[in-house]
Amino acid sequence: MKTFRNRSVLASGFHAPVCGEVECLDDVLIVVDGDGVIIEVLAKDDPAYSDRLAAARTDGSLSELPKGTYLLPGFVDLHIHAPQYPQLGNALDVPLEVWLQKYTFPLEARYQDTAFARRAYDVLVSDLLASGTTTAVYYGTIHEDANRLLADICIEKGQRALVGKVAMDNEAECPDYYRDASVSAAVEGTLGLIDYIREHPDNGEGRVKPVVTPRFIPSCTDDLLTELGAIARDHDCHVQTHCSESDWEHGYVLDRHGMTDTESLDRFGLLKTGSVLGHSNFISASDMEKIKVREAAVAHCPLSNVYFSDAVFPLKVALDKGVRVGLGTDISGGPSGSLLETARNAVTMARLLEAGTDPDLAREERSNHPGTRIDFRTAFYLATAGGGEAIGLPVGLFRPGYQFDAVLIDPEAPLGSLRLWPELDEGDQILQKIVYTASRPNITNVWVGGTQVSAAEH
Repeated sequence: MKTFRNRSVLASGFHAPVCGEVECLDDVLIVVDGDGVIIEVLAKDDPAYSDRLAAARTDGSLSELPKGTYLLPGFVDLHIHAPQYPQLGNALDVPLEVWLQKYTFPLEARYQDTAFARRAYDVLVSDLLASGTTTAVYYGTIHEDANRLLADICIEKGQRALVGKVAMDNEAECPDYYRDASVSAAVEGTLGLIDYIREHPDNGEGRVKPVVTPRFIPSCTDDLLTELGAIARDHDCHVQTHCSESDWEHGYVLDRHGMTDTESLDRFGLLKTGSVLGHSNFISASDMEKIKVREAAVAHCPLSNVYFSDAVFPLKVALDKGVRVGLGTDISGGPSGSLLETARNAVTMARLLEAGTDPDLAREERSNHPGTRIDFRTAFYLATAGGGEAIGLPVGLFRPGYQFDAVLIDPEAPLGSLRLWPELDEGDQILQKIVYTASRPNITNVWVGGTQVSAAEH
């Protein structure tokens, strides 16, 4: 099972070509070319199915996944602070500005030590791959060597990734020990990482890409934001940043610029196709429209939104408006690196937004946002195809022209938490159980571009 390049794969599973809808795949034949790209997907009722299956068996190019296992598209995580992995699960009881200054900035400053960086990033990438995250969008640090090391490790381990040098030069909001020395230093570091990733001798397929990364408006001067917008345009790069995350951050931008985060990012050229806006809890209807028109996207981080923003992103409103949305674990603002857990949290938070939480009010009085709930089908879409669409990559679906990035779920895996009952569970009910109850032991194999990048040891 090490590679499916130039192979035909016989499998059952699920994908979500449309938000809110799931397609059940029953013994489909997926044909993968030598570059790991899907060139054909044949269902059992396709006239060519039997002949293609027989031919693949005859010529030895067929890989049959075990009966009773389920193939899913690889998960896409749109918002990860790579250097924060060592504090995962810590300091979740303080406000955002305290969390940054007391805990997070001191930790990120340690990445000047490349030995520390190598240890942390090696564990992070391996853990995320084992959890089914085949595409990751990473914030790095201000450190050139550590950022290059993160890109190296992603390339070495086979993860599809966007890696960005965090830019932060505002003396008023960034500590002396952890910030870019000047606008030119931040620009030089950003351009250097772009060149390093694009010219990397082992990155010929472009599996790892650079992403322009202003941490957020409070951490950057206007001069730096202007320069980063120009870089994103001139070098055709993705952009990632935080947008209207908390009351403090949202209010800071309103006071400093007299406009919302979305409006301000737009005027600096940082709101464009391929821009990923983390959180976006307090965006207005006009902000949503601007994000949609610019073909940017929101990284929805449901649990960390509650921890650090005391807010719930209006997910269903954004989806109904046509805004591109995917999911982010927000390591380490979120306490888990699992996209399955994040999908569950997305469903939970949407239900709370719709139903309200005040027990002193009658049910009809509690609900101020009717029609805003989502179900597991939408959450699954966001974790797969929605994330791929957000960053404009052909991932998240089993469809011709898409990369064979995939996760194999084994309900019988030792120590797994998924339990299926054949007489009770069928169709997308099986996927519902996977989304709600599967855990890392149930993820037995992971492929990126047709190549196996993680396998459970039993």
